[in-house]
Amino acid sequence: MGLKRCEWCMGDPDYEAYHDEEWGTPLRDSIRLFEFLLLEGAQAGLSWITILRKRDNYRQAFDQFDPSLIAAYGEPDLARLMADPGIVRNRLKIASARRNARAFLDMQSAGEDFSALLWSFVDEAPKINRFKDGADVPATTDASAQMSRALKKRGFNFVGPTICYAFMQATGMVNDHVTDCYRHAECAALARRV
Repeated sequence: MGLKRCEWCMGDPDYEAYHDEEWGTPLRDSIRLFEFLLLEGAQAGLSWITILRKRDNYRQAFDQFDPSLIAAYGEPDLARLMADPGIVRNRLKIASARRNARAFLDMQSAGEDFSALLWSFVDEAPKINRFKDGADVPATTDASAQMSRALKKRGFNFVGPTICYAFMQATGMVNDHVTDCYRHAECAALARRV
């Protein structure tokens, strides 16, 4: 019969691996958080599996998500990205990556830590939810709306409340594995250690 998992990942080996190894695991590294935020923005209007399957291409195309390099992109870089079949070729989303990298660096210059800001919306500790059914998991919360407003105020875009909530789930700020999923208990245990 195998392990009980959240229904959304069932039947696809890429999704199951992502679910089993990453989704809901608390992540504090600012560069990895930046990567997830950009990927969640790229996903807007698409399925996450589309972005997941292109993630390695994104890492290569966007210089391993180094904000300093992305912030310096000029028009030739944007044109290169628009011609890259390994990523989603949406001009607004590509330009957003540069804008968000610049906002990230502005925060750094102002002495503001990206990870600390993001984790402040869950009071520095993962929120352990106890949903029995995936249909009960919300698309947004007050915390994701607050995060969205704070990021927009700092110059980020493609960071609406829904994107922010998906980001919070992916990076373990909230544990939205359903209670009978084997990863719920694992992620709850990880949350107690951060």
